[in-house]
Amino acid sequence: MNWTGVYPAVTTKFTKGDKLDIEAFRYNIRAQVNAGVSGVILGGTLGEASSLSNEEKLILLDNALDETSSKASVIVNIAEQTTRSAVELAKSLEAKGANGLMLLPPMRYAADSRETLVYFQEVAKATSLSIMIYNNPVDYKIPITIEMFEQLLELPNIDAVKESSRDITYMTRLRIAFGERLQILSGVDNLALESLMMGADGWVAGLVCAFPAETVAIYKLVKAGRHAEALEIYKWFIPVLELDVHPKLVQYIKLAESMTGLGTEHVRAPRLTLEGEERDRVTNIIAKAIETRPNLPDYLSL
Repeated sequence: MNWTGVYPAVTTKFTKGDKLDIEAFRYNIRAQVNAGVSGVILGGTLGEASSLSNEEKLILLDNALDETSSKASVIVNIAEQTTRSAVELAKSLEAKGANGLMLLPPMRYAADSRETLVYFQEVAKATSLSIMIYNNPVDYKIPITIEMFEQLLELPNIDAVKESSRDITYMTRLRIAFGERLQILSGVDNLALESLMMGADGWVAGLVCAFPAETVAIYKLVKAGRHAEALEIYKWFIPVLELDVHPKLVQYIKLAESMTGLGTEHVRAPRLTLEGEERDRVTNIIAKAIETRPNLPDYLSL
């Protein structure tokens, strides 16, 4: 794995009857690949990981691998309650052909640093797949410190971090500490340009699910040194990108997907689709973005 570029944390598409909507799922994956993403991440927070069975995760993996046809990497998130189940899932995903893993701290238990470290190490030792650690102390309350990374990086297949601490300076401290040994990907949509300008290798994105071309264009322009052009697109995008940092990001982004023709609003209970004033407010933000969509340069040639 080379953890560079844009990695959509894709949503999981459901039918009205709460089954996997494979047709809609594959349609969105196809749009992401055509827009130039480097890979897709299945079963993350945005993918409603906590509501998916392992069988469903493997079905999504099979279809994503088939749809991407090796044009983009397929990464699967591991967010389990026990170390044993995380290890078992990692082995199953590798056997099924996943290209890499994103690994969250233990779920539903506020593990301390030692427990979190051992959890990550045990999963990494159980697979040869490249691993991206997800550092999100804001939402998951477990910070992955530089001292922890010093031990984690002794394992050869821990290669990257999805950095979602909301602290741009922490990304710089990681770079100072580990150089290019640890690839850093921005995990917060409305801090993505700032992170890329500070040297992030990639962007794990949410609103890319609805606006794939614009997201990849920002990344490509920054890496090509065309910062002013990237900033203009980013300024247009910011009101929508802020939908990514809300407890209802799944409903918000699925609404955006439905409005851009790249998905549906169906979510799995206990989540419910938006209604009333909240729905009107989010709809207006997305509609304005669609109406004022910028003309993009030929970013795929950069």
